[in-house]
Amino acid sequence: MAPLQRTNSKRTIPRTSLIALSGVTAMGFLCRGLPLWHFFGWGEPPREAILVLGGSPGREQFAAEFARRHPDLPVIVSSGSPREYTLSVFARAGVARDRLFLDYRATDTVTNFTTALETLEKFQTTSVYVITDEFHMPRARTIGSIVLGSRGIRMQPLTVTSSIAKEEPIKTLRDGVRSVVWLVTGSAWGR
Repeated sequence: MAPLQRTNSKRTIPRTSLIALSGVTAMGFLCRGLPLWHFFGWGEPPREAILVLGGSPGREQFAAEFARRHPDLPVIVSSGSPREYTLSVFARAGVARDRLFLDYRATDTVTNFTTALETLEKFQTTSVYVITDEFHMPRARTIGSIVLGSRGIRMQPLTVTSSIAKEEPIKTLRDGVRSVVWLVTGSAWGR
């Protein structure tokens, strides 16, 4: 009787299978990280909108010009200038009145975002251009990432040049906390 021989019990995977598996994995990462789905016509393109945070007429003028160049996007102006002025700014830029949604419920930056959600969700928005002054954008980004992000809406910041250098970081911290409170309770307590 022949003695038993030990054989290498490691199972080998054919090289072609490894290459195919690596290729599929790499394509998965590429497609997940890059907007190739839209390039090839797979899936729906993002539904975009414009959100103008009230606070200065310059923001509305910038937004009117941006809206003129993007004629398919709805425009939400949250607690901006008086109604007549805002309508005239957009009319002069050639933006149709039926694209404008003026919302005067907000009393601060947190409520700019939380009250605009209703309109953004009505349009099934997945990506929103947020327009505000450059000094105000760090706070707006913090709030927007929490409030909009909670609904799966991506924020694309557009800054307006301002003479104010920067805001105190404590305002960003305070409103970030208020946004988290809103997320948990549905109410953003006082300023």
